[in-house]
Amino acid sequence: MNSDILREQVEYYRQRASEYDEWFFRQGRYYRGEEHRQQWFFEVAEVETALRSAAPSGDILELACGTGLWTRHLLPFATYLTAVDASPEAIALNQQRLGCASVEYIIADLFEWCPPQQFDFIFFRFWLSHVPMEKFVAFWQMVKQALKPDGRVFFVDSLLNQQSTALNHAALHQQGYSQRKLNDGRTYRVVKIFHEPTQLEKSLQNLGWSSSIYRTANYFVYGLVYPAIAV
Repeated sequence: MNSDILREQVEYYRQRASEYDEWFFRQGRYYRGEEHRQQWFFEVAEVETALRSAAPSGDILELACGTGLWTRHLLPFATYLTAVDASPEAIALNQQRLGCASVEYIIADLFEWCPPQQFDFIFFRFWLSHVPMEKFVAFWQMVKQALKPDGRVFFVDSLLNQQSTALNHAALHQQGYSQRKLNDGRTYRVVKIFHEPTQLEKSLQNLGWSSSIYRTANYFVYGLVYPAIAV
């Protein structure tokens, strides 16, 4: 994957930080009617329930923490919470949303960052699809390095569904990159790979992970991942 695209991806999310929540709340260019919005949040609730069932606890690490929409769900369960993102603009919004001085925020490129300790629980949302396939193995090696031997990983990401993206975005594709627009019309390229649950489970198994990966009806893929027990 061209390193220029990865730089564009970081810049896109820095510039998009102030508008990011419009995507999640189905506002502006992402609004497709009330029926769509209600289904979206019905499926969001399914993932939130699954996250609570995964019982996050102890020292928690959130990768690509963004504006705090999911950080707020982790905070009540954490003894200590570390949140990492490449965008200082997104982290500033995260801090405003949570208003909690006990969260440690780290501004870092996740393709360069080395975890300083091990954690009981690691979470990332809508990040795995932005990891190029040639960096997939290295990313999961970093996650394993950051995870305690009995720790767990929970993630959520997007399924391939055109209704997830903005009305003025080009057609989505299974693998590769997508061109994204900001509200002011500026365009950026980002990596976007839509993982199919069964294939993702196999890929993780080959890397020494066990996983239970699910999909909602339309919009999300999510799962619990943990180190495989050697037989």
